Amino acid sequence: MNAVHHFHLCAIVNPKNSKMEKKIIAVVGATGLQGNGVVNALIKQASFTVRALTRNVNKYQGKADEVMQADLTDIRSLIKAFTDTYGVFVVTNFWEDADEAEQLKTAIEAAKLSGVTHFIWSTLPNVKKISNGQFEVPQFTGKAEADDLVKNAGFENYTFVQPPFYFQNFQGHTAPQQQQDDSTGWTLPIDPTKKVIHMADINDLGKVVAGAFLHPEEAGNGSYLSVATELNSFNDVLEAFKANGRNYTFHQVPSGVFSNFFEGAQGVAQLLAYFEIYTYMGPNSDSQVLAAKQIATEPFIPLKEWIKDNSL
Repeated sequence: MNAVHHFHLCAIVNPKNSKMEKKIIAVVGATGLQGNGVVNALIKQASFTVRALTRNVNKYQGKADEVMQADLTDIRSLIKAFTDTYGVFVVTNFWEDADEAEQLKTAIEAAKLSGVTHFIWSTLPNVKKISNGQFEVPQFTGKAEADDLVKNAGFENYTFVQPPFYFQNFQGHTAPQQQQDDSTGWTLPIDPTKKVIHMADINDLGKVVAGAFLHPEEAGNGSYLSVATELNSFNDVLEAFKANGRNYTFHQVPSGVFSNFFEGAQGVAQLLAYFEIYTYMGPNSDSQVLAAKQIATEPFIPLKEWIKDNSL
């Protein structure tokens, strides 16, 4: 009788005995678009404890269970932040003039020293390899060339996710602009009839990352998961806005002309020329796009619905 009574007391005093502790996932760049989406998807799925990593914890206003200071250039901060974690999601930012390969090396070293089991790296297609050097898109190729660092690190599980052209870009650098003919829309060096741009709400990347952490047996053997709700042309974009009461225009211009429009225009022209021939995710990416949709914890949001939800 005493033994039975004692067992019940233990169960009441320490309820953790009756269920497994949740594994911890650390999310690098939790204040950015990708990281924030990953945190939100993991919190909604509710199978893991989510640790948001940011350079400035005072600025963090997200939904993570925990928040810790970490910097991809500071291995000590990463080791501390990765301690006791099962998995980590790592994204670097090309536009911060960072050495992305060096940052990834630091993250891998910290993860190995901390005993991380599942490492997920946000990468992009290798434009240099796909186009045989025809196009120079360093923000894609640089990440792709760093993939081998992850492959050779010896993690029990590792996964590559490839983010798409974000719908959010239509609120940012690809927002419709006033044109010379006083219409509102886009002037770009790409054929508007070609369905070549893989697009999605960037938050849907989080659903794929959450699914990959949940199912390492399916996604943790070096799988490439290319996140895309739709493969759109610019005419498809015009139609999606039109369905929401916005009539925008599109003007195609030659790459050589566009390249002189503003500083950095040549890089945009290179990117769009690559899309037009090879698509955003590159040839033979259909299986990777399908794999991402299948592993995701929830269905993706179509562009028409996203425009409506964001009152654009």
